[in-house]
Order: sequence, then structure tokens, then C-alpha cells
Amino acid sequence: MSRLQVVSGKGGTGKTTVAAALALALATEGKRTLLVEVEGRQGIAQLFETEALPYEERKIAVASGGGEVFALAIDAERALLDYLQMFYKLGSAGRALKKIGAIDFATTIAPGVRDVLLTGKACEAVRRRDKRGRFVYDYVVMDAPPTGRITRFLNVNDEVAGLAKIGPIHNQAQAVMRVLKSPETAVHLVTLLEEMPVQETADGITELRGAELRVGKVIVNMVRPHLLDEAAVRAAAGDRRKEVAKALAVAGVPAPTKLVGPLLDQAAEHAQRVELEREQRAVLVKLGLPTYELPLVGEGMDLAGLYRLAGELRELGEVFA
Repeated sequence: MSRLQVVSGKGGTGKTTVAAALALALATEGKRTLLVEVEGRQGIAQLFETEALPYEERKIAVASGGGEVFALAIDAERALLDYLQMFYKLGSAGRALKKIGAIDFATTIAPGVRDVLLTGKACEAVRRRDKRGRFVYDYVVMDAPPTGRITRFLNVNDEVAGLAKIGPIHNQAQAVMRVLKSPETAVHLVTLLEEMPVQETADGITELRGAELRVGKVIVNMVRPHLLDEAAVRAAAGDRRKEVAKALAVAGVPAPTKLVGPLLDQAAEHAQRVELEREQRAVLVKLGLPTYELPLVGEGMDLAGLYRLAGELRELGEVFA
């Protein structure tokens, strides 16, 4: 069972929306899910129509069946202060380092350490137990960096290898990698039925597998419905002006000849899109991973749309559990 669900995807594919909907879908029937943001964009707060997330775990939603969704925006500087306190007991000295800019310098000059801190916070939440020995969260969902950076972000052990051969940082990286490379973790990739996102998804899968990181599902987002059946799509590719004009006249449409051109143009455009999507689906099939499609929800995503998308994911049953 994958308790850490990492969601990545090319920019513009809606990976943050999918991560939020997945957190809602998993937090059903009394389950508790933690939704983690690591890029500092506050996209989760916008989706749930709440104030900016602080550096603390906060309940932001109640899911179907009484489950709860908590959210956390991980800040690298604050995480480093926690780290310094945990391993070195610096306390006020750590806060003094922040005042003189040393913390910002450390998290900027050593991006490998920054990623250890960000992923480490999520992995700690996966392992955390309450006083009764039960996991505090049933699932942790991470809204991760885009596909082009996801492997390097998760493969923190390699990133810090040249910085720390031994010591607490090395040990922390090792502990993080034990979670990230275990069956507890699955990396899902969000794409659209378009050439560039699909190609980036394929490249991302190759890189993740090369780093021995477990790839979960491919989620095709914002799938638009087919408005024409196969016969109509084929007909739209040819010249059917007379037939269309006649059909409009029979239907009682005034001035049918003026509508023929625009209607055929739209039909041809739709037919072209359907064919391009068919080609991209074929590419996704060759990746050899379970692929699920989510419908386009309106013109924009609001809280109601997010719950609707979570419902679509719930219908997939246990595939993400």
C-alpha cells in the first residue's frame, strides 16, 4: 500500500488540482490525509479557498464519510531551523543565523540539502505515529515539482552525496530515500492529451525508473468530451456542404446555407483534435502503466469542482490506495 502519493506533471497540466482532489478522495470513511506543498506557490490554499498556509499542519477540508484533509506548506528555511534544533540543539542560535541570512544562504547554495529538508518533512509525516502506535495520517499526498525536476528532487541521496559522506545530513538523506524507494511511495504523473506533456511524461517515467523510484499511475487530466460519433468525425473531414445544408433546412433552421461553413469548420477542428488525442493515447498505452482519465471541469476550478473531481477519483476504487 502506497501511503506517500507524489503527484508531478508538466506545468499547466493541473498537477496541484489533481493532488488536492486525490487527497480528498483518499480521505474517505474517516481516513486522514496530509496534503503537502513544497514549491511555495500557495496553490493549495487557493484551491480550497482559504488563507495562505502557514508552516504547520492545518485542517482545510472534510471529505466524504467524515474523513479529514490537513495541509502543510513546507518552507525550506523553517525546515532547516527545525533540523538544526533537532540534531544540534541550536535553539536561539539557529534563529540568529536566520537573522544574518545564513539560513537562506544554506538552502540556496546547497539545493541538495534543501530537497532533503523538503522531502524529509513529508517522509516524517508518513512515518509518524500517535501514542497508541497508529499512523497519524493514513496517506500523505505531495504536490511535487514539475516532471522535468521530479527525479532530481526525489533522488536526494545522490544530491547530497558530494556534500556529506557521513553525519546527520547523510543519515537524514538515507532515511528519506528508504521511504521514497519503498513500496510506501508511488509517483503519479499528470498529463494532457497533447504531444509535449505526453512526451515529458514518457521522459519522466524513464528518469524515475532509472533512479529506482516507483512510478504509480498516469493521470490524464482535463479530458474534453467527444461531441461527434466516429461516423460524424469521418464525415467532417470531407466536403458535405450540400448534405449539411439540406439537413438544416429539414430541421427548420433559417438561412441554413450561412451556417454550413462555420459548422463544418468546427466539425473539422473537432475531428482533428479527436485524431490527435487518439495518437497521444496510443503513446500512453506503450508506457505500460495504468492510465486514468479525468474530465474537464467547467472553465475554471472552484471548490465545488474540486470535490467533483475527488468524486471521479473515488470511483476508481482502491487503485490509488
